[in-house]
Amino acid sequence: YVDIGDNNDFREFCTVHAATGEGEKTRIGDDNLLMAYVHVAHNCHLHDNCILANAVNLAGHVEVERHATVGGMTPVHQFIRVGAFAFVGGGSRLPQDVPPFIKVAGNPVEVAGVNSIGLKRNGFSDGDIINLRLAYRLLYRSGLNVTQALDRIATDCELSRHIEELMAFIRRSDRGIVR
Repeated sequence: YVDIGDNNDFREFCTVHAATGEGEKTRIGDDNLLMAYVHVAHNCHLHDNCILANAVNLAGHVEVERHATVGGMTPVHQFIRVGAFAFVGGGSRLPQDVPPFIKVAGNPVEVAGVNSIGLKRNGFSDGDIINLRLAYRLLYRSGLNVTQALDRIATDCELSRHIEELMAFIRRSDRGIVR
């Protein structure tokens, strides 16, 4: 099946494939923008308010969470997750999960900080962004491994819903996160 929500904008030559497997769905939420030549393969889940720029290609079983943006000409490997409010620069290649609230770009992909502009545009407070920047520094700039960084985030950051969402996303990662 394919399940498409309300107020989506599909531009020229987009393709959306039906799911494979009995009773499975390819799901596209509400208020998404899929620019020209976007491909959404089988069993993908595109949440609400996402932007996929020209020629983004999602392989099977990819999940793109709410308010994420994926820049043009970006292939996304199967079973990858792009976290909420994440920003992927155009021409990137995603072989691993992108945590929520983070910016990445390049081929090979590199982490480029917190998506502070996207967060401000979506009503995040300065305090929320400062807290997420601290979590980012612990995760990516401290020299700690992921498990150690998660322990430090839990003790050093204010445990807001955003920090808890970030930690839960990382713990659920099957393919690992972009480092």
